[in-house]
Amino acid sequence: MPLFGSGSSAPNQQDAKVAVMKQVQTEAAVNNARALISRVNNNCFDHCFPKPGSSMSSPEETCISNCMEKYISMWNVVNRTYVGRISTESKKMGQDAGTLTQLGTPPSDS
Repeated sequence: MPLFGSGSSAPNQQDAKVAVMKQVQTEAAVNNARALISRVNNNCFDHCFPKPGSSMSSPEETCISNCMEKYISMWNVVNRTYVGRISTESKKMGQDAGTLTQLGTPPSDS
């Protein structure tokens, strides 16, 4: 009888590798979402609310909504371009593109 559970460690190692990759992907996605929200807050809030009051006016609501939509849209364009570039470069280098693009988000500059 094996000392530590089943006799085959290869499937367990693969399962552990997949679990770690999923955890890293999740953490990267959360960090990038936080970075996006922070940037939207910094850029759109300052632009749309030069003199914040006790409530939002209709033009301020429209401004913040439009700003957020544009900022998120541009973030998505940059993200797709970044992932495409990683894939192209990794293929040139003969690496596994799937491994490199699984995180799928540009690095944070904060």
